[in-house]
Amino acid sequence: MPKSRVRKKKVYTPPTQTISGGTTSAKKRRPSSAWLPGTALGLAVLGMVWLVVYYLSKGSLPIADAAKLNIGVGFGCIVASLFLFTRWR
Repeated sequence: MPKSRVRKKKVYTPPTQTISGGTTSAKKRRPSSAWLPGTALGLAVLGMVWLVVYYLSKGSLPIADAAKLNIGVGFGCIVASLFLFTRWR
């Protein structure tokens, strides 16, 4: 039985950036600002503390008149911190 021919694949070479500032397919990403991880961590802790205080006080703290708003504020802080953590490089 005859043997099949082996196909040769081309070797991938990434595009190089020219000195004159030509276009490249890979975009350089700068590191994130110094305030971003601190803010994200602060929002996460604030949201958790807000919810713990709300549940331990049986709804009388942090805002007594807004029962469902307290849950929204706590989870909103946590979601905002998760959004910031995804932007951290």
